[in-house]
Amino acid sequence: MDAMRVALLREVLAGTEWPGAARRFAGALRTSVTPRGGGLLLVGTEEYEPWHLAAHLVDEAAWSGRPELAPTLVRHRVRPGDPAHLAVGPARLRAARRGETLLVVAPGTPGEQLLTHLDTARRAGATLFTLDGGDRELWTLAHESLTVDPAAEEIDLDTVQHLVSAAAGENGTPLPQRGRRPFRDRVARLVDHLTAPPPERW
Repeated sequence: MDAMRVALLREVLAGTEWPGAARRFAGALRTSVTPRGGGLLLVGTEEYEPWHLAAHLVDEAAWSGRPELAPTLVRHRVRPGDPAHLAVGPARLRAARRGETLLVVAPGTPGEQLLTHLDTARRAGATLFTLDGGDRELWTLAHESLTVDPAAEEIDLDTVQHLVSAAAGENGTPLPQRGRRPFRDRVARLVDHLTAPPPERW
């Protein structure tokens, strides 16, 4: 989601807890990842793969000059022939250690196997963040949580992911550019971005 749409979303949600909650969560995530330099692992559940959030975080990392925000997407099922950035399996969670940060997106039940991997990573010293639908076991493992009630009418977990990813790159310094693009080029680029269809796969 581009900056213009995020701004509109924040305006719609003004007066609710969500813009502030997303900024606090993203700030804590940024603080966890930045000084430690251990990397950010992003994982969903077997039923839900947060590839869209991964793509947004990669964009925010590039724009803000914070490469540590670009996550490694951990997938529950890796197929032969998958490109390298989509070929990281659950073993990576078991190998997580102190200094690394895990971001879990779980709209529903995370499942026993994922909970076991997360518990192992936490015991090894990894820091655990969750964007979740209120699973109690997941909540007890997390150092930081942002929970979205599945029954909430004003917002859903996908929307919160947009708020968090946008906030994660805030307060960063944009990467230096060799020259400022002409205004017309920047407008054309923005129009192309707004009208482009969403990617089928990250």
